Amino acid sequence: MLKNKFVVLGVTGSIAAYKSADLVRLLKKRGARVQVIMTKSACKFVKPLTFQVLSQNPVITDMFREPYRWEVEHVALADSADIILVAPATANIIAKIAAGIADDILTATILATRAKVVIAPAMNVHMYENPITQKNIEYLKGLGIKVLEPEEGPLACGYTGRGRFPAAEDIINILEELVGKAQDLKGRTFLITAGPTREPIDPIRYISNHSSGKMGYSLAHKAIIRGARVILVSGPTNITPPAGLYKFVPVETAIQMEKAVLENFNQADVVIKAAAVADYRPKKFNPEKIKKKDDEMIVELVKNPDILQELGKKKQNQVLVGFAAETDKPEKNALEKLKRKNLDFIVLNDVTQEGAGFGSDTNIVKIIYKDGRSEALPRMLKEDVADDILDRVLPFLTENG
Repeated sequence: MLKNKFVVLGVTGSIAAYKSADLVRLLKKRGARVQVIMTKSACKFVKPLTFQVLSQNPVITDMFREPYRWEVEHVALADSADIILVAPATANIIAKIAAGIADDILTATILATRAKVVIAPAMNVHMYENPITQKNIEYLKGLGIKVLEPEEGPLACGYTGRGRFPAAEDIINILEELVGKAQDLKGRTFLITAGPTREPIDPIRYISNHSSGKMGYSLAHKAIIRGARVILVSGPTNITPPAGLYKFVPVETAIQMEKAVLENFNQADVVIKAAAVADYRPKKFNPEKIKKKDDEMIVELVKNPDILQELGKKKQNQVLVGFAAETDKPEKNALEKLKRKNLDFIVLNDVTQEGAGFGSDTNIVKIIYKDGRSEALPRMLKEDVADDILDRVLPFLTENG
């Protein structure tokens, strides 16, 4: 999959810089064209000549060097690259990219590119776990930059922990996966719902649930990366909407979500209902705060519209995917929901499992199809679960034309 792909490899000032030589060797073996950029600090650990011989290209180390041909070099590299890989990536380079600093050829190229950017951190465990570094990493992920997890083990600094440079083969496999999936959803419109709804009792209080919105936002993020035009309808969350959305529609209540979904349904090729919509709402909204009394307060509830079931009745060629968060007889209840709501498949969360369901960064799901087939996925980050769900949408899109 990397054959004839142009990979710009940025090597920064980590002790792991020497391991990038093996990366170049493997990239060339897979048929990629490789251009290495080294920061000044990286040149203290490994000589540019090593990478020049392996890549069969002159190594770029200086933004202001005399160009080989007349072009603005960082712009030319940014435009030509299929992938920009920063490996190893120090805490310093991660911070500079997050801040939009472009004070050398590598950061300037990254800032100017529209290619996929992949970062492989390698550093001291305490530097990696520092809240500033973690905040920068999360910010970059939100922009669509792929940040690889460093490995755990003995480090060059003498500590043991997370911060080791990943194996070169593992990095290559991830690049091939990204290239293989790149733009496989181009030309498709996805309508995704996320988060909880809030059903107001009075101006202060409301009925809601524990949904964080992480699963729905991960789906939207991954669909954008894979080329889809994404409409995200979201209940209240603390998550920044992913960059590149076609449309973002914030809502509060189930009624508002129903309206937003129906308004955008006809233009969607795929609808993924990941939102946790409140089943009931207060029958009466009190315009003023209800004062505390000595006796009981009774709130009368009425049923909210079933948005997913309504879509199941309306769907024609759309792919319709639902979620089921269950605690009792999970597979039986999920399969009944799938059939009742005319879904193509349903994603089951048994929220009693540790590491699954609301609020967690990870999820444990089972994909259930109309014919009763099911596929259990291991515990994974929600971003990776999202990719797996999108993989399972693809055959339906092909089938539906």
